[in-house]
Amino acid sequence: MQSVMKSVLLGTVLVMAGLASAADAPDPIVGTWTMDAAKSKFPPGHEIRSQTRTYSEAADGVSLQVTGTTADGTAISQQSTFKYDGKSYPISGAPDYDALELKRVNGSTVNSTMLKAGKRVGTTVRTVSKHGKVMTLSSKVKGADGKSYEMVAVFDKQ
Repeated sequence: MQSVMKSVLLGTVLVMAGLASAADAPDPIVGTWTMDAAKSKFPPGHEIRSQTRTYSEAADGVSLQVTGTTADGTAISQQSTFKYDGKSYPISGAPDYDALELKRVNGSTVNSTMLKAGKRVGTTVRTVSKHGKVMTLSSKVKGADGKSYEMVAVFDKQ
């Protein structure tokens, strides 16, 4: 009986240690990502020529800086700091939304909701490949013009 209790206790300790180390695992999104325009798909009027996304760990969550240009040469500049807790976090510079709500699905996938003035206007599924070198953003958005569109942006980690 004592041997069984020791086994149960040891198993519990090992499971808890595994959960703690998984929670402390580095976020695979941290780093700089450059868009691969050839692999990305944008609807007419929403094309992006280039984009770089830099994610870094911050004291209050994950910090995001986005720079790039649209197809017509307009500069893109966005920034946000967020956590994966489903709460609303402001984002600046996005024409179709002003806040994000993010929830981690697993170690490589995050679902986010885009909000404009507190109303849901879109969703994005962000996935990082198993080898950690490719990120895909699959979005469905209702634009400021009231029209819905979908896009897929593929990024390579630098």
